[in-house]
Amino acid sequence: MFAGKVALVTGGSSGLGEAAALKFAAEGAKVVIAARRAEQSAQVVQRIAAAGGEAYFVQADVSRAADIEHMVKAAVQKFGRLDCAVNNAGIVGPRYTPVADVTESQWDEVMGVNLKGVWLCMKYEIPAMLANGSGAIVNVASIYGMKPSDIGTSPYATAKHGVVGLTTSAAADYGQLNLRINAVAPGFTRSEMVDPSQPNAAERYKKLTGRHSGMNRLGKAEETANAIVWLCSENASYVNGAVLAVDGGGATRLY
Repeated sequence: MFAGKVALVTGGSSGLGEAAALKFAAEGAKVVIAARRAEQSAQVVQRIAAAGGEAYFVQADVSRAADIEHMVKAAVQKFGRLDCAVNNAGIVGPRYTPVADVTESQWDEVMGVNLKGVWLCMKYEIPAMLANGSGAIVNVASIYGMKPSDIGTSPYATAKHGVVGLTTSAAADYGQLNLRINAVAPGFTRSEMVDPSQPNAAERYKKLTGRHSGMNRLGKAEETANAIVWLCSENASYVNGAVLAVDGGGATRLY
């Protein structure tokens, strides 16, 4: 599906990013993994290589413009082009913290990574793709980019709402240039951020999935990765500016 194509995944060292990188590689893409953690990223590169694929790691902090400019240049220098990008890197920020109790530094950190980071990535990815005449970008938002957070994570929810607005605006800006920009909005999905095996976490996630997933379970990273790769494929050639929820369905039910 992606033979001869190059895909860039931020936050590709674990979780949704790792799953997306592995899926792109399995479909024939050359993959650039961008993340802050070198050791974990190297393990993902090795997994792709062991399966017969090709991957390359670039260390980058998505909140830093110089890092992102270097990331895109390195991808193009390594593989000659950039066709797809998944802007996935993100942090949770403060939890169970009412709005007025969030510190300015906490707010700025979450906005810098989760919102400014997505904008910076697109700022440098878009010209690289336009140089090829086409491309596809998927930004990773959240169900909390489509509704309020109910667990005291206002900076995270605000940033993810911003990602949705940024995605749909960018889609309108560049759709006529054969560049498609979409978003996925995952629900609670197993990852380092969502780990029910942690002490006292199982009951909390049971309640959250009961509230937020019509399927009453956590999602798998691979399930979101499948949606991401589809949005980047020619099978989604007329999908632009969409926000695809991957959340098991709304949880309004009688049981």
